[in-house]
Amino acid sequence: MRPVLIIMVKEPRPGRVKTRLGRDIGKIAATWWFRHQTARLIRRLRDPRWQIILAVAPDRAVTSRVWPADLTRHPQGRGDLGQRMGHLLRSFGPGPTCLIGSDIPGVTRAHIARAFAALGDHQAVFGPALDGGYWLVGAKHPKRLPRSLFRSVRWSSEQTLADSLRSLPGYRIALTDLLGDVDTGADLRRQQ
Repeated sequence: MRPVLIIMVKEPRPGRVKTRLGRDIGKIAATWWFRHQTARLIRRLRDPRWQIILAVAPDRAVTSRVWPADLTRHPQGRGDLGQRMGHLLRSFGPGPTCLIGSDIPGVTRAHIARAFAALGDHQAVFGPALDGGYWLVGAKHPKRLPRSLFRSVRWSSEQTLADSLRSLPGYRIALTDLLGDVDTGADLRRQQ
């Protein structure tokens, strides 16, 4: 069984995606960037070594024509970001599963391959982001992740990664490549 790469995507609608970026560059420009970024990311990460599953929001968008028809789609479901991420990780497997967002322009197949390789001798892996968060989280045996995973995490803060690491006490955790995501206009300028 191939490892699973879950990519969290949102249907690109003005005012519903990249709202912080939209405040800096405008809602339409942020939506356009997100739609094209997501398409490039999916194309770039296709690889026979893993299966890609799109975790879609809102849930009704699983039938959207925005994404390639050949990829499996799964609704993100309800809850805060941590609840949705935990549920998604536990929904697939039983083998290595990694989850990423769709706003990381620099991620490549090599980054994903290194994350899966790290799960060879670690129970979990995180790809740290420049802002104190992370662009990737993965588990060797995702169905065994604790229900307390991602509780008390201060999302969108400099403490996001540290809080998430604390939610896995006793786990052997690897940190992989440091990358930047795009949340604001300043982030976007740094990526260009």
